[in-house]
Amino acid sequence: MTSLAPQTPGTRASAAPTADGPPAVELRSGTLSYGHRVLWSDLDLTVAPGEFLAVLGPNGTGKTSLLKVLLGLAPLTRGTSRVAGQPVRRGNPDIGYIPQHRGFDADVPLRARDLVRLGIDGHRWGFGLPSADRRRRVDQLLREVGASSYADVPLGRLSGGEQQRVRVAQALATSPRLLLCDEPLLSLDLSHQQHVVDLIDNQRRDHDTAVLFVTHEINPVLPLVDRVLYIIDGSFRLGTPQEVMTSEVLSELYSSPVEVVRRGDRMLVVGAADVAAHQHEDTRPRHQQPHRRQGLR
Repeated sequence: MTSLAPQTPGTRASAAPTADGPPAVELRSGTLSYGHRVLWSDLDLTVAPGEFLAVLGPNGTGKTSLLKVLLGLAPLTRGTSRVAGQPVRRGNPDIGYIPQHRGFDADVPLRARDLVRLGIDGHRWGFGLPSADRRRRVDQLLREVGASSYADVPLGRLSGGEQQRVRVAQALATSPRLLLCDEPLLSLDLSHQQHVVDLIDNQRRDHDTAVLFVTHEINPVLPLVDRVLYIIDGSFRLGTPQEVMTSEVLSELYSSPVEVVRRGDRMLVVGAADVAAHQHEDTRPRHQQPHRRQGLR
């Protein structure tokens, strides 16, 4: 596992243990910048098949941009990137992608099964011809995520949790070797969060799918996390949760006092006001939000 000796911004991080087959992700000297602003630099990252990597950090530090690099949507400024042993490219069927939850408009005519089918045909030019095999595959995916009962319901009529289940089914349509998750639990209640986490974990365990999980809240996935990549202000740390999520490491990253408190299987991170200001603004109604004195989550 990664050694967390003191690192300066951009210091290279160690790779994960290897597994059979090519790594799901390989970044070598990965650097991403926009103009004069460097999001992260000299990132060496190897993610093994079946590994669960949580990507943490404040808004605007390059977490989602890392996913865009692997999706072929944002070229590295310097370095190389590979997915499942092949150079990164757009429309790679080896990648499944679960975006942040955003509700569909009520008048969207697309049904749940239509969105899942896009996961099968969407990387091709146009739609494939109707076939019994495709219908069976769509039905199987909907069944696996517990969405069969609303397969023919327009997406805009589904609840947030139901919509996110369908997005998971879409992401799994090509049996991906890498699953990229961009805040997939955002705005979901605790029950729906757990359902989505279980679906992702089942895919990882059953198919040895690697998971990169961007999140501001590590607690729902903490039992599953093998390693954490924490990015902030051009710096990063990579290691197990026990190595990275410490008062010493986070205080160094934020250049401000941060305290990590562990209670059972949960983790509470408390920092100074200027550190808390970096964090994600909760979009839930105020009465559902945790008290602000909780600080970083």
